Amino acid sequence: MPAIRTRFAPSPSGYLHIGGARTALFNYLLARNLGGVLVLRIEDTDRERSTEESIAAILDSLHWLGLEWDEGPFYQSERADVYAPYVDKLLASGHAYRCTCTPAQVEEMRAKAQAAGRRPGYDGTCRDRSGIDPQQPHVVRFRTPDSGETGVDDLIRGPVLFDNTEIDDLIIRRSDGTPTYNFVVVVDDVEMGITHVVRGEDHLSNTPKQIMMYRALGLPVPAFAHVPLILGPDGSRLSKRHGATSVTAYRDMGYLPDAVNNYLARLGWSHGDQEIFSRAELIEHFSLDHVGSSAGVFNPEKLEWVNFQHLKSLPTTTLAAAVKPVIEARGWQIPGDDAWLAAMVATLQERAKTLVELVDAAYYYLQDDLAVDEAAVDKHLRTASSDVLSDLRTALADLATWDHDSIHGAFDGVLAKHQLKLGKLAQPVRVALTGGTVSPGIFELAAVLGRDRVLRRLDQAIELVREGVGGGGWGGGAQGMMDVIGRQAPRPYSQSPVRSLWRFC
Repeated sequence: MPAIRTRFAPSPSGYLHIGGARTALFNYLLARNLGGVLVLRIEDTDRERSTEESIAAILDSLHWLGLEWDEGPFYQSERADVYAPYVDKLLASGHAYRCTCTPAQVEEMRAKAQAAGRRPGYDGTCRDRSGIDPQQPHVVRFRTPDSGETGVDDLIRGPVLFDNTEIDDLIIRRSDGTPTYNFVVVVDDVEMGITHVVRGEDHLSNTPKQIMMYRALGLPVPAFAHVPLILGPDGSRLSKRHGATSVTAYRDMGYLPDAVNNYLARLGWSHGDQEIFSRAELIEHFSLDHVGSSAGVFNPEKLEWVNFQHLKSLPTTTLAAAVKPVIEARGWQIPGDDAWLAAMVATLQERAKTLVELVDAAYYYLQDDLAVDEAAVDKHLRTASSDVLSDLRTALADLATWDHDSIHGAFDGVLAKHQLKLGKLAQPVRVALTGGTVSPGIFELAAVLGRDRVLRRLDQAIELVREGVGGGGWGGGAQGMMDVIGRQAPRPYSQSPVRSLWRFC
C-alpha cells in the first residue's frame, strides 16, 4: 500500500480556532500513527479574506501545539500554473464548459427557480452552447451529472449518498482566470499525493462535487473522513459567545499545548476510559475507527481539569521553563536562577490549574511590593506577639544552613519556648511573608524566599506590630498598617479583596 499522506489545509481568513486545531491534530496523529506524511497547505484562493496576519497566526498556533508538518506550507495563490492544465483537460473531455452568463443573469435564474418552488441555481443556459469565444469574458463551469447519485464512503460517518440533480454546475475558474476552491482542492490533493482527507463535517457537502471531478479527470479518489463539529455548552456551534475559541487565546491564558491536544483529541475520540494522554500515547493509540460521529461539546471546566493533570505531572525544570515567559511578559524580574525558579514552582505545582494562575499565586515570591489582605492582617497579625516574632527572627538568622529542615527546627524551638501550637505562629508569619493566608507550607515558603527576604519581611512585620496600639496588636487594624507605611495607591493581588500595600524594602 502507498504511504499514508494526510493534509491540513486552513483558510487564512482569521485565527486558528479550536475546531481547526482539532482537525490539524487528527491529521497529525493519523500520519504519525501510520508512519505517514502530514502536508500543510494554505488555501488562500479567497484573496479578499486571506491575510498575512492570519497566515502568521495559524503557523504560530501549529508550532505552539507542536503539530509539526512534514511538507509545506504550500500556498494555493502561488500555484496557478499547476491548475490551468487540469481546467483545459476538463474542457477538452466535455466535463467542463465556458459560460458567459453574467452574475445578474444567474441571480435572476435563481430567483425564478425559487419562485417556482424549484431548487435555486444555475439553469444550464450555456451547458450545451458551442462556439463561445475564449477571449470574451466567461467563467468555466463543471458539468455535473444530471442524474444518479454520488456516494461518499466516509470513514467516520459511513456511506452518505447525494442526489446529483441537487448539485449545481459549479464554477471552477472565475472570469478573471483564478480557480475556485472546490476545483483547486482536488488538483492539490492529486498533485500532493493525499491518500486521506480528514476535515470538518461542514465540508461534507463539498465532497460529492470533488469526487465527481476526480472521476472526470480519471484520477483515484482519496479516502474521506469528516470530523463532527464542536458545539458550545448550549448545543449551538462553538463561537466567541462561548468564550475563547482561538488557540492563541488558550496559550495566553496559561494552558499547556499537550493539555490542549489531549483535550481536543478526547473531544470526539476515545481509547477505552483513559482521559489523560501524553503526546506519545495519543500517537500510539489514535485511529479513525474510534472517532465518534456525534458532535463534541466543549467544556471549559474539563479543559482546565485536563490542564491541571498535565501541569502537576511536569518535571519542575520543565514547568519552570514554561512559566518564565509568563513572568517576563508581566515585566517582572525573577529573583534567582533556574534552580531557584524550579524550587519555587515545585511549591505551587499542585495549587494552580494554569501557568497564569501559578504566576498569580507566586506573586509574593516574585515581588517585594505586596498587596495585603486586610482581613488576614486583622485576624492574624493584629493579635500577634512581637516577642514571639522577634524570637523566631533571631532563630532563623542564626541558622547555619537555610533549608526546609533547619527552618522547621527554628520554628520548633520558638514554639516550645512560648508553648504555642504551630498554627499560632505559622499564620502570622505567613501573612508577614505573603500578605495573605494562602500559601505553600510555611517551611517550604521560607526556604524558597531565602533568608534575606524572610528576615526583611519579618523585621517589617515586627516593627508594625510594635507600633500598633494595645497588647502588641495593630491598633487601627490594617488601615493602621497602611498609615504606618505611608502608601496610598492600592495594587491588586490576584482576585483577593485587597486595599492596602505592604512594601518590603
